Amino acid sequence: MLEIANNTTIIHGHSLTIEEVVKVARYYKTVEISEESCRKVNHTRKYVEKLLLEKKVVYGLTTGFGKFSDTYISPEDTKVLQLNLIRSHSCGIGAPFPEEVVRAILLLRVNALSLGYSGIRLEVIQLMVEMLNRNVVPVIPEKGSLGASGDLAPLSHMVLVLIGEGEAYYQGVRMPGGQAMAKAGLAPIVLEAKEGLALINGTQVMTAVGTIACWDAMNLANWADCTAALTCEALRAVRDAFDPATHVIRPHKGQKEVADNIRNMTVGSKLMTGQGELRVQDAYSLRCIPQVHGASRDALAYIAEKLLIEINSATDNPLIFADEERVISGGNFHGQPIALPMDHLSISAAELANIAERRIERLVNPHLNEGLPPFLTKNGGLQSGFMIAQYAAASVVSENKSLAHPASVDSIPSSGNQEDHVSMGTIGARKAKQIVDNAYAVLAIELLCGAQAIDFRDPQLLGKGTKWLYERCREWVPFLDEDRVLSNDFAKIADWMKEAGVLEELFVMVPFHS
Repeated sequence: MLEIANNTTIIHGHSLTIEEVVKVARYYKTVEISEESCRKVNHTRKYVEKLLLEKKVVYGLTTGFGKFSDTYISPEDTKVLQLNLIRSHSCGIGAPFPEEVVRAILLLRVNALSLGYSGIRLEVIQLMVEMLNRNVVPVIPEKGSLGASGDLAPLSHMVLVLIGEGEAYYQGVRMPGGQAMAKAGLAPIVLEAKEGLALINGTQVMTAVGTIACWDAMNLANWADCTAALTCEALRAVRDAFDPATHVIRPHKGQKEVADNIRNMTVGSKLMTGQGELRVQDAYSLRCIPQVHGASRDALAYIAEKLLIEINSATDNPLIFADEERVISGGNFHGQPIALPMDHLSISAAELANIAERRIERLVNPHLNEGLPPFLTKNGGLQSGFMIAQYAAASVVSENKSLAHPASVDSIPSSGNQEDHVSMGTIGARKAKQIVDNAYAVLAIELLCGAQAIDFRDPQLLGKGTKWLYERCREWVPFLDEDRVLSNDFAKIADWMKEAGVLEELFVMVPFHS
């Protein structure tokens, strides 16, 4: 679990880490804008006001949006333009995002705006900071973004609360946005020129969902090595497959780390076997753990790298370079740099669950489980034991295969074909998060099956790390002596895994980029 210090996260725009995002979003760490960012934001805003006085034609400042980019808007109508933009773009569909995701969205938008290329007033950003610190959480429907002109629809729902409209959660209660702001002691703001566009033209929704999903997936990868090690002992696996000599000559970083983890977790084990002692080699779901888990680890390191770049980027259009007195209309809002990693995240997490489900099958199947009771129950026939637990794991693994179909290969033109290629990155991020959550359930089932199997062996024969894991599992869930409702047990273990850390002194962790 993250240790949350009492200090505040200082926002510079260019130095936020994945870990800091999780601390603010999930654990309510407070934030503050740096003096450097305040200066940059104010400097850029002065240049925007100069452009307004000079009645320059600038996209989003004195023009309409999208296909209306060639329609001139007078300076007298700029406030109405921004208000109409937010209201018209609030087209979200479906259930709201979880509160931690919305807090991450607010944080990432604050961070991007703090770089000073957006032309927004400092007081607007400070209001968003206060919403975070006082936990006013806008209700943002999770569907409706194409992930290219920024996350327009969901971010518009966020902005509704800033102007006293929409809905928000305050102290866990859903209410009108203006009421939530008032209860928190905050006053809504009137948007001025460029500000509505600056608030919604960015990739912060897909990046927020993706950052939380990636953090949870990196933790998942650590747990996958743990549960796999316990299963290896329960099935009397051949230790030679994890010998470092094999992995030195195929030096993928993740593969080596996983092999190290399995060896370290099983140090002192009296259940692991030598080559030829019981069998010459194991099935792939045991023998190829380093290669399969390792590939997902390497993918997660790449995904985290891309998220870290995006977290600390300016993703508006247009971008304002006040020092050079230039306004550049470009495409930094396009979500493709995150859409592709999100599809990769889906596949990487799905594979951790896929191979874990195959290990679950070997644990419960009397033809494959090396003499353990059928379905890990003492009274087979009268009791079903973990028979349907494997069904449940297979179900979500199958669901993951459907969800892992890439979103980024699709594109539907929008805005009168002005915006003729879009990323669908937000769909990809949402799917990735669901896959990661499903994968935790599968690992929880594997851990419970592994612990049950070890009770039929002898816990005293476990290695140092696997014994630690077995004992922690038994603190949460007892031995299945008689059939009971297992879904509660799955949820307990999955929730614990999301919050807890593995035994670090024995473990090579997936790198959390910073």
